[in-house]
Amino acid sequence: MLRHLAKTLALVVALSVGAGAAYADTTLKGAGATFPHPLYSKWFRDYQAEDPSVTFSYEAKGSGHGIKRIISGEVDFGATDKFLTDQELKGAPGKLLHVPTVIGAVAVAYNIPGIGAGLKLTPQALAGIYQGEITKWNAPLLAKLNPKLKLPAQEIVVVHRSDSSGTTSIFTDYLSAVDKSWAESVGKGTSVTWPVGEGAEGSSALVKKIGETPNSIGYVEIAYALENDLNTAALKNKSGKFVKANVLSTRAAAVQAMKKQTGKALSAEPDFRLSLVDQPGKESYPVVGLTWLLVYQEQRDAVQGKKLVEFLRWQLRKAEKMTSTLHYTPLPDTWTRQVEQTIDSIRVPQ
Repeated sequence: MLRHLAKTLALVVALSVGAGAAYADTTLKGAGATFPHPLYSKWFRDYQAEDPSVTFSYEAKGSGHGIKRIISGEVDFGATDKFLTDQELKGAPGKLLHVPTVIGAVAVAYNIPGIGAGLKLTPQALAGIYQGEITKWNAPLLAKLNPKLKLPAQEIVVVHRSDSSGTTSIFTDYLSAVDKSWAESVGKGTSVTWPVGEGAEGSSALVKKIGETPNSIGYVEIAYALENDLNTAALKNKSGKFVKANVLSTRAAAVQAMKKQTGKALSAEPDFRLSLVDQPGKESYPVVGLTWLLVYQEQRDAVQGKKLVEFLRWQLRKAEKMTSTLHYTPLPDTWTRQVEQTIDSIRVPQ
């Protein structure tokens, strides 16, 4: 299923469920992140089975696209893996709410002929590769980390996203957290000036480029890597352990982050804007991020607003239980009431 979705990632996805869609009278429009797109597509179909009066149209063109379109008022919700700063929120025509949906891991995928699973990378090695300081797979640092692998004396082909991407935001947030030189020279964001590498627009294009390019390396949401049979590296975490991206290691990182957030989440007005990268804990995968739906607190249309709120409540109570089958991690149960509080604060015209 995800293979098919990846091929249509840059298109407008009009999802319908059988004959019931013929009776749909409300279309909820969304745009943004490719990171959660496989999961959202399933949610949209499953929700239509429960409420045939609703259809969904979603443009999966990156978080930057989603932010731009929700601020311009062209869609009912914007999907993003990068939270908006206070300054960015001030630029919106109304109060935007961050509704967290799920947690995902950004995997470091690679294609080295003759080398299967087992590649290990430290923060220093990964930052060095993306800064163009480590240029060959058999470089001393990589060879020392991977003595059992016969790494070739081949140039490393670095691949990165060329569009405004929430996945890039999470990945560069991580590199900025673990490498001072990266933080000072490149920084973090949905778009950065890459020191080296080839660009790919969207997650599906990045996956395709890695799969077709020998000796390449890139970053992508774990669901795309697994569904396209790409090898992924084990990364050295804050506790000094090499950990691969999976549901358990993603949840372990989230649990650590939530410990710091408990006070905020229980405040009068929950603020779910937080980074999950480089968390402590032996089992924590270090490149993990939240993804959000951006919606206006003051809805302009009574019918659209009502249907949007109903969908948001549904995904919080039911859909989050579907996440693990598609390699995503649901929000902690301790957050349910606070997210519900945020959804309840949406005001719909009478």
